[in-house]
Amino acid sequence: MTKPARHTPASEGASPSQTPLLDTVDTPADMRGFTDAELRQLADELRAETIAAVSQTGGHLGAGLGVVELTVAIHAVFNTPEDRLVWDVGHQAYPHKIITGRRSRIRTLRQGGGLSGFTKRSESEYDPFGAAHSSTSISAGLGMAVARDLAGADNHVIAVIGDGSISAGMAYEAMNNAGALKSNMLVILNDNDMSIAPPVGAMSRYLTKLVSSNPYMGARDIAKKVANLLPPPLKNAAKRAEETARSALGHGTLFEEMGFYYIGPVDGHDLDALLPILRNIRDTKHDGPILIHAITKKGKGYAPAENAADKMHGVAKFDVVTGAQEKARANAPSYTSVFGHELAKHGRRDNKIVGITAAMPSGTGMDIFGDAHPDRMFDVGIAEQHAVTFAAGLATEGFKPFCAIYSTFLQRGYDQVVHDVALQNLPVRFALDRAGLVGADGATHAGAFDIAYLGCLPNMMLMAASDEAELARMIATAVDYNEGPCAFRYPRGNGFGVTIPETPEKLEIGKGRIVREGTDIAILSYGARLQECLQAADMLAAKKISVTVADARFAKPLDEKLVSSLMKNHKAMVTIEEGSAGGFGALVMQFAANAGLLDNGTCKLRTMHLPDAYQDQDKPEKQYAEAGLTAAHIFQKVLALV
Repeated sequence: MTKPARHTPASEGASPSQTPLLDTVDTPADMRGFTDAELRQLADELRAETIAAVSQTGGHLGAGLGVVELTVAIHAVFNTPEDRLVWDVGHQAYPHKIITGRRSRIRTLRQGGGLSGFTKRSESEYDPFGAAHSSTSISAGLGMAVARDLAGADNHVIAVIGDGSISAGMAYEAMNNAGALKSNMLVILNDNDMSIAPPVGAMSRYLTKLVSSNPYMGARDIAKKVANLLPPPLKNAAKRAEETARSALGHGTLFEEMGFYYIGPVDGHDLDALLPILRNIRDTKHDGPILIHAITKKGKGYAPAENAADKMHGVAKFDVVTGAQEKARANAPSYTSVFGHELAKHGRRDNKIVGITAAMPSGTGMDIFGDAHPDRMFDVGIAEQHAVTFAAGLATEGFKPFCAIYSTFLQRGYDQVVHDVALQNLPVRFALDRAGLVGADGATHAGAFDIAYLGCLPNMMLMAASDEAELARMIATAVDYNEGPCAFRYPRGNGFGVTIPETPEKLEIGKGRIVREGTDIAILSYGARLQECLQAADMLAAKKISVTVADARFAKPLDEKLVSSLMKNHKAMVTIEEGSAGGFGALVMQFAANAGLLDNGTCKLRTMHLPDAYQDQDKPEKQYAEAGLTAAHIFQKVLALV
């Protein structure tokens, strides 16, 4: 029964709060005196508040709804933030943010100056580790556990990782290390990809509670020690008997073999099951890591999410009653859909084309290719390293792999790009979605570095699309490019509404184009800032400054003839790119310096690129204004040169 003293009294005439218990919780300490019944009510209110908040901001919904009870249980049982709680990826942490002092700001999620859509160390002491890429939680948690042991402390470390994230090799590397070190830490496997089997009922709940208890764990250790004294045949028989018994209860020997004490599966939405288990673990002295296998349901408790194919994983603002999302008016197709449709079209003519993605089929447009060619589309899971080398293997056998990975995620497979693809000069085609700044996802998902980290690799051919028609041409170019690896980048969002040719022509490798002829200043654009360059040229024309605007198309091989011509025939040249320092501008400057184009000082050269900083989430137009890459900034840069 709810304790009246905890309720926030409603003012006279006002309707009572829909979240009376949640209203009393600012930090987890406020809920640690709650009864189990109150914690169940708190979970219901937390779910309602999460839905209400995301309906106003958009963002990740389904994943957060799936961990509401886990969030309440962990914070109620453990002494966070002294006990460290690490969420893998962090996109499911909205409920966690609400009860860790950030409820008053929860409706600023993913907005400029607001809360991040992921965990972030600088945002709260309850976020001990920032995340937005997956499969890092066990490694980070193990580091914290070892640091605790070295410091002689005794706090708990809890890592929550999803069934998708645990598919990545890094998670297994961490588990292998944790088991070998016998570090005291808790891993909760949030498994939302399987249904709750019949054994996960009252009897299974009782047995799971039992095997997590101090007496059971102690007895099990004693039994192991006794078994070790037996002759080998009897010792092996005892080991097999225990494994068989635990397997019959639904326990997994894989985690046991890696050195984890396995508990589960348990219903991750049943606080009557979760709370006793977590309390047993908190109060039990154990030697080595523990894994709880919790079965959850994405979108739990909100019918529109439960019924949606994607469980409302990522949503725009929506109506709470119906779940209907706001639809942005699109005057042009997205770059992602252009890629998917164009590749599917090529796939109908060329059965050597193979699509590969790392758990992002819809995000990369590979679902479109997969619908058209299901036998040639491979989603390898959250495993970018494997995706790259898998593509390399296909390339050795004469196939044409298109490896579609966000720019920010290809970073995770960089050694494979260098060693398994570029070094062997294998014709793997990398489609780099989300190139440049990405808006609400912020710094963790920005495609800032691929020009720099790919441009330094021998054998790599690099292209960047200035609009959706150019993207179509680059895909056609990549299809028939067999001289080595190539990559083409394109931004998040919609194109400019330009007409896409029915049969896009292939580009001449290493050949840029003049878009507008002028006489005074040259602007050389690489990628989707071309329209901003043309606007700046219009503004400069009003100042009687004649501007040539060129689209480089290629960063590597660089169109050296074009660069030479622009610099020899203009007073100054400015390069522009949606990437970090060390990218396209650096390649141009290096060529210009070595070719002697800077020796006589007749042409000034300036570069414009993303700032040397990680930019927080905001609307893309505000991010580019902050980065100094708008038409107005280009205009000012040129004025300063004249």
